[in-house]
This record gives sequence, C-alpha cells and structure tokens, in this order.
Amino acid sequence: MRETPQLKHIEQVSDGWIKKYILTYVLPDGSDYIYEAASRKGLEAYRAELARLEARSNTAIAAIDEGAEDFGAAAVAAAEQAAGTSGKRTADAVSIVPITRDGNLVLIREFRYPLNSWVVGLPAGLVEPGEDLAVAVDRELREETGYGLRTDIPEGAVELLPQAGHSSTGMSDESVQTVFAQVEKDEAAHPEHGELIEVFTLPLREVPRFLKQNPLPLGTRLQLVLEIFARNAK
Repeated sequence: MRETPQLKHIEQVSDGWIKKYILTYVLPDGSDYIYEAASRKGLEAYRAELARLEARSNTAIAAIDEGAEDFGAAAVAAAEQAAGTSGKRTADAVSIVPITRDGNLVLIREFRYPLNSWVVGLPAGLVEPGEDLAVAVDRELREETGYGLRTDIPEGAVELLPQAGHSSTGMSDESVQTVFAQVEKDEAAHPEHGELIEVFTLPLREVPRFLKQNPLPLGTRLQLVLEIFARNAK
C-alpha cells in the first residue's frame, strides 16, 4: 500500500463564519508538513470530518491497491457499516442546475464580494444538517430566483449526481451536491440582506454563443455544465 501523510495536529487560528486552521502532517519521510485550511465547521466537527474522510480514503485506497474493480466502494460500505457510520450524509451545500419546461436554464448574476465583481453562476446555498436535499433545493431556488420545483412531477423534479463534490480541495473541506432540477416560475425572489442577485434565463441553443461572448467571471460548476451542454449540441 502506498504511503500517506498522517495528520498529527489541528490548530484553529481564527473564528467567524469561515474558520482558519493550521494542519500539521507527518510526511512518509518522517518530516512535518504545515498546511493552512479553511472550513465553516467548528474545531471538533472539522476534526471529526477529517477523521471520517481519512478512514474512507484509507479503505478505498487499500481496496484499489488490491485490484478492486469497484474503485473501493464495497470495502468502504462494509467498513462504515461495521463502524456504525453508514448513514446517508448531507452535503454542506447544494448547487442547482434549474431547467424550465421550455428547456431554458435559469441562471443568476450575483455580486461576489471576494472578487469585487458580478459573477454568473448557478443558484446555490447551504444545507441544514440532516435536511432533505429536495427541501433545500426548493428553498434556495425560491430565495434566489423566484422559481420553485415543478409540482406536477414531485418525484422527478430533482436529479442528484451520484456523489457530492468538494469545492476547493486545496483549501477547504466544503462538500457540494450538484442537482438538476425541473422548475417553474412561482413567486418573486427574496434574497437575504447583502445578496445582490439578478435572474436570467439562457436557452440551451444559446449556450455556445454565451460561452464565447460572456465577459463576466463564471462559477466553475456552471462553466463545466455549460461546456457539457455546448459539446452535446455539436
């Protein structure tokens, strides 16, 4: 089995909405390695999440090294069941690809303070611990866009990707579940204080032109989604 750095110490160095941590690892050669990271989680919750991810990683890598053809999925499931930690986990946030009845994407232009710029992105938001993802999706859609999940297809309005992804693995532990949602206009948007959001629709046939001409920064997830739509249209 390949050698993996071992987490030795976690130090929280700042508090607030985003917390900063100093992680001390021991590298395979025995030397210490210091790494800065950020998380919305408090110290103990962050420590527990890193331990959970370490256990999954070690189990999956061991199975892969032994030739498992399922990328280690069965080994991870068995280990988590034995440890009593196999319950379904909720991602930290949800990113929504909303599609209307007539095949338009519902997108947003939002002023993003870290960039000091308007940014084109997907509706998104945080998920409460244990919250049903469909509930979170519908809430965030209504807040940011005024659209809601279609009520005529309650069981098929939300399609989740197989697993949540991580936003910025070089900086944070934040996990984001991307979903495709069938939506309809329902009410006026009501963003939170400080959220400056404009809503617009983009016909799928216009995606290639938008990608070539849009001058504003793009959210990474939106960029990838649009590229897939554009390439499939060729």
